[in-house]
Order: sequence, then structure tokens, then C-alpha cells
Amino acid sequence: MNPHIIESFSGKSKNEKLAILSQQCNLSCGDMEQLVISRHPDKEVASLLDKFSENTLAHHMLPFGIAPNFLVDGKTYHIPMVTEESSVVAAASAAAKFWANQGGFHTIIKPPQKSGHLHFFWNGNAAQISALETEIEEIMKQKCAHLTQKMETRGGGIYSVHIINLTDKLEDYYQLEIKFGTADSMGANFINSCLEEMAKHLPSFLKIKTGIPAEVIMAILSNHNPESLVTVTAECPINAFSQLKGIDNAENFARKMKLAFDIATNDISRAVTHNKGIMNGIDAVILATANDFRAIEAEAHAWAAISGNYKALSSVTLNGAQFTLSMTLPLSVGTVGGVTTLHPLSQLALKILGNPDAITLMSLIASTGLASNFAAVKALVTQGIQHGHMKMHLSNILQILHANTTETEKVKKWFRDKAINIREVDLYLSNLRNGSKD
Repeated sequence: MNPHIIESFSGKSKNEKLAILSQQCNLSCGDMEQLVISRHPDKEVASLLDKFSENTLAHHMLPFGIAPNFLVDGKTYHIPMVTEESSVVAAASAAAKFWANQGGFHTIIKPPQKSGHLHFFWNGNAAQISALETEIEEIMKQKCAHLTQKMETRGGGIYSVHIINLTDKLEDYYQLEIKFGTADSMGANFINSCLEEMAKHLPSFLKIKTGIPAEVIMAILSNHNPESLVTVTAECPINAFSQLKGIDNAENFARKMKLAFDIATNDISRAVTHNKGIMNGIDAVILATANDFRAIEAEAHAWAAISGNYKALSSVTLNGAQFTLSMTLPLSVGTVGGVTTLHPLSQLALKILGNPDAITLMSLIASTGLASNFAAVKALVTQGIQHGHMKMHLSNILQILHANTTETEKVKKWFRDKAINIREVDLYLSNLRNGSKD
């Protein structure tokens, strides 16, 4: 037996887990102390956080910040963002302020639907199973009635059940594709519970009706929800860009922005990073509200490739003297249930946003993503991405180099108009400490 395999780790006490980890991973006393001090100081909150995951030893902290002045659909919001990337909140804030003065962001949302599938194999006649679709829908809804009753009172439930014939992909392979409404919840548990209930009954139903039972392979929700779309736009006269710092020629700036977005539509290497700039904003709000950033990332990138080629999620249109920035993408979010309801900071984040419903939250998240996107591309076509990023990153560099308050003030003043990197900052600090700098 491998001596490094830990048996029944989850069943051990926290102190036992720490002792094992210390021994097997060669952790120092300082390392162990870091885990201890990284626990939430409030015992009740710490206990709550412990229960969110398995084998919890500490509570990893990320900055919880605010990007103010987002005007979305005529209402002003101050957006909570959780991110460790120093320039994201600052960039989103600057973009939000500019666009607020131009009328803000405007959204259109297609009524959200979510989907799940029963993946099964059945070797009967395709026409025979197709003819049973209506009856299958009725029986599946009936079998799930005890699960859907509460959701239906909130406007959700099972919307439709369809048979998908995929025998051209795999021999005898079919799906039941089920569309769900989950109201203001993310709905993953609701959807999966319904699907697993259906999986219990489909084989016997088909056996009775056709003499051939189905073999269910799996029943699981899909994070690909192209029906849950939000479109966000922002527009302004091109000459409005003259208000922005560093823009000497508004027409040339608008032209370069258009070209940069066109490049991201036609080149996958640029498209991936372009879309990452969008997700910088989206993920930060998703984390702040305890939604599932992994699912949202996955469905956003699937949507970017829906045409068969991976493309930018956003675009720029120039129409005479008018500049329009727009983006359409799927978003599946919730404002009630699960960790969103339990996590104290996510509840505070939602309160800061005015306790929005899921549709309003979709609008806010998409607007934050587009603001982040605009800020990033603006930097790229003007002074370059590193100028602003490294200005914000300077604080991290100073902490790494253990600069005191006086040194920090002098370094920030010295590098106000200079290129920033850790080598140059370290050299300046060394000279400062040796008395070579004022």
C-alpha cells in the first residue's frame, strides 16, 4: 500500500487533518499558523463556511470591492466585485462613469430557460419512439409533480420534454431534452432531482409501450443554455470620446476601437483574450453574489464558438457619427437558494444591488462585463495594457519588497510617469535605502 495515501481523511478532526498535512507536505510552524489565522474570526460564520465544502481547513479571502456609477436600464447601481486582479475594479469603474454620462447600458433579456438531458440507449424503431413524445412528456411531468409543485408557484417548472434522436452520432443513442424554468434560483439541484426522477421511470415506460426498455446512461443538467440570453448595448456620439483622458483624436480612437473588436471577431488568439477581459468583470460579480462562475465561463465560451469558429462575444458598430458597443451572451444566475442565500457577503452584495431578481442580475452582470471589455480595449489601443495595470500592481510590488509608508509615498511619486516593473522598483528602493535617492 502506498504510504502517502490518507485513509478516511474526511472523517478525521480538523486537528488530525492539520497534523497529517503538516507531516506529508512538510509544512512549517509558520505554514500551520497561516491556516489557523486564515479562518474567519467569527465562530458562527467560520462554521457556516466550513460546511460549504469538504475538508475545510481555512477560509481563502479575496478582495470585495465596489465599482460605482453603473447606469443600467435607467437606474444607478454600485456593483460589488470580488477579484484579485488589481486593475479590474478600477477599469470597470472608469468605464461605468463614462458610459453613465452617455445614457448608460441598456439590456434586453430573452426569458431564461435552462435545460437538462436524459442520455439513453434504445434499439427500437425511431418512428415508434418519436410517436410517444407527447405521452412521454405527460408521464415525466406527472412523475415529477412532487418536485415541481413549489417551483411552479414561483413561475418555474418543467416547460417541455423532447426526444432527440442522435443515432447518427452513436448507435441507438437518444436524449430526452427537458426545458426548465427556475425563477430566481440557479436551479441546479432542482433540475438534477427532476432528471434523476425521470430516469427511474423512462426504461419501464418504454418497456411497456414498445417491449424494449431503455438503458439510461446518465441524467444531468446542461450548462449550455442558449435560450437564456442577455444583450447589452451602450452608445454615444464619437466626439464624446474627447472627454476621456489620453484621447487626442476621438475619430481615430473610435476607428481603432472598431478595428480592435473586428480583429477579435476574426482571430481566435485575440478572441480568447478579448473574452477573458469580458469575464474579468462578469466573474467578479458572479463571485460576489456566490453564483457559479465555472458554469457561466463554460457557457460563455461555448456561445463564443456557436458559429463553429471561436469569436469575440462583443462588437463595435460605427454608424456615421455614432459609436455602439454591444454584446450578447447566455447567463444563468440566481438570487435565492444555495450558497447565494447562505453566504453573508453574497447576501450583502445582493442588498447593495437592491435585492434584484435573477433577470435584473443578468443585466448587471452583462453590463459589468461590457464595461470591463471597453476599458481593456481602450487601454490596448491607446497607452497599452501595462500602463494602467502596473500602476495598480505597484501596491503589490511594494508589499513584496516590504516598503514602509515613507518609502511607498516616494516610490509612487517617482514612478508616476515612468514604466513600472519589479526590477526597477527594487532598484529604486535599494538606492533609496542606501541614501542615493531623495
